[in-house]
Amino acid sequence: MNHFILEVGVEEMPARFLDSLNRELEEKFADFLGEAGLDFGRVCAASTPRRLAVDITGLAGTQRTEEVVVSGPPARIALDAEGRPTKAGLGFARSQDVDFSQVYVEETDKGAYLAVRKTVGGRAAADILAEACVRILPSLSFPKKMQWMGRECTFGRPVRWLLALLDDAVVPFSFAGLDSSRETRGHRVMGPGPLTVPHADVYESVLSGQGHVTLRAGDRKEAIRAGGDRLAHEAGGTVIWSEALLDQVAGLVESPQPILGGFHEKFLELPEEVLLTSMETHQKSFGLRGGNGKLLPYFLTAANIESRQPELVRRGWERVLRARLEDARFFWEADCAATFDGWLEKLDRVIFIGPLGTMGDKTRRLEKLAAFIAAETAPELKADMARAGRLSKADLVSEMVYEFDDLQGKMGGIYARRQGESRAVADALYEQYLPAGQDSPVPATMGGAILSLADKLDNLAGCFGLEMIPTGAADPYALRRNALGVCRIVLEFGLKLDLRALLRQAQAGYTGVDWKLVPAEALDRLMDFFGQRLKAFWSAQGVETLVLDAAMAPGFDDISDTRQRVQALAEFSRAEDFEALALTLKRASNIIRKQGDQPLTGKVDASLLENAAERLLLETVEKVEPLWAGLAAGRDYPAMLGQLRVLRPVVDGFFDGVMVMAEDEALRANRLNLLFRVTDMVGRVADFGRLQV
Repeated sequence: MNHFILEVGVEEMPARFLDSLNRELEEKFADFLGEAGLDFGRVCAASTPRRLAVDITGLAGTQRTEEVVVSGPPARIALDAEGRPTKAGLGFARSQDVDFSQVYVEETDKGAYLAVRKTVGGRAAADILAEACVRILPSLSFPKKMQWMGRECTFGRPVRWLLALLDDAVVPFSFAGLDSSRETRGHRVMGPGPLTVPHADVYESVLSGQGHVTLRAGDRKEAIRAGGDRLAHEAGGTVIWSEALLDQVAGLVESPQPILGGFHEKFLELPEEVLLTSMETHQKSFGLRGGNGKLLPYFLTAANIESRQPELVRRGWERVLRARLEDARFFWEADCAATFDGWLEKLDRVIFIGPLGTMGDKTRRLEKLAAFIAAETAPELKADMARAGRLSKADLVSEMVYEFDDLQGKMGGIYARRQGESRAVADALYEQYLPAGQDSPVPATMGGAILSLADKLDNLAGCFGLEMIPTGAADPYALRRNALGVCRIVLEFGLKLDLRALLRQAQAGYTGVDWKLVPAEALDRLMDFFGQRLKAFWSAQGVETLVLDAAMAPGFDDISDTRQRVQALAEFSRAEDFEALALTLKRASNIIRKQGDQPLTGKVDASLLENAAERLLLETVEKVEPLWAGLAAGRDYPAMLGQLRVLRPVVDGFFDGVMVMAEDEALRANRLNLLFRVTDMVGRVADFGRLQV
């Protein structure tokens, strides 16, 4: 088996590019080789800021071969009366690169046609790999592409060299004005090269040895982690590792060298959040925590060079961080001298979203909306939540948040504690933007949950009213994230809330806005939007789409209740008799649905029941209904679905023994109402008509 290495050398690329490029390279090479019929073992991509590499092992030497039949023109035009080939027949043979003696006549349903059997495939692996490189590299996705050499070349960053080796042979191709070779480059300072790679098997060893480059991001992360833990232990602390930041730092270096730096203890007077943000966001460094749980006056970073003067490198990092911390200290002292009242006045001069007024207007809406939600969920917090809503955006005009915008909300909570606000208010301000993404946690406190709900609902109501509705990938106001955040908070806190009523209340908070959509239409579209988010959320957890459609059909205004129905139906759908049950109820639903606008009330006239099967159905329904109502009150959906086993044989008997669509109008209406009574009762749990059985 053969071994292939492709390396594309580039000018330094941003760390955020690398992971997605690795995945894309692996997928595209695997797909291309699979379609080409070239067998392989594994495709693995790796990258550093200066290179993209593809490593393919277990390659076959040649493409798979197979015999195919190629049809040609009809025999009536390809052969003359004596059976000799015409120009059409000879042309077909030439096009297939065969002698005409290899051509035969094939009888088909459409008549006689010329045909030829030929063996296809068998191309050399090197040829297929060269074609793969030429096709895949220009197709790679980048957030932004650069042009160089005029407009002839476009890529994420200018390409400087190409290495392509199949075992010990160069795979020849050209890209970005360069020809492939067996030469690579090492670390820009410690092993610049060019370096010759004699065989694909030794590519990584050449890079790591002569080139001083650690190719794989996982290895770079472990080098940083191991070195950082050792240095932190020597300083008497532990590193505050952030996996996201560690991924980013590993994407910035080719030869990671952990460095422990320090700063003056006076800066420990700053809030921990400020210190860590200065380190992590601006300096791509990690903080250290002592045994007492408090921050130590140290930071850990990773240089991209093994310096002969490490002390000089360390002092350089310390000098830059000290400047950032001095700025933060100045902002902190300025903010501590300010008040919420002063900040609230400034909010009236800060625009929220053009037609939706100022941030001051938003806080006045949140004051009311947060109090409304609290009254529904935690009445004892109503006054605190009103206060939290009013103060929610005050920190946006603080000096600290103006400089460190990642700290919005958090600084509001910190300042609230310093200025004597209640713990509930301070916690709510601190957590108001959670969850900040799919993997972000929800607020830890009820106050934080309430204020976060109010903020997100206000955003959604305002943007939908202006018809700023996400389309495709575009979502500039993060409305999908807002809606999912609402769903997650409601579900994780188990809140019993009416989503439609909440959105209507959020809409009512806006006054004097020139809406593009009338509130009723905007509300309907908002509910559809939430429905899509919920389906996507539960689908990601493994719930089948049809089950979701059926369970959500009765409505999803109460998201927590809907989850219970979804879970119950998902579990019920795995029962052996589910298909038979669903088929019976689907048949009933379809009959009722076909009646269109015909008014059905569920009122049944017992005197019109002519058949024993329909009388038995009415008796069974009358027995099940009170049980069903009691179970519904307790939201015991598994038990409710279990009652379907009582109904099914009776409904089946009704279908077997009764002509529902009787000619007599009164009989037909009575039987439809009886059937409607069944479907209406069952439909409060799920619409079985939406299931495919």
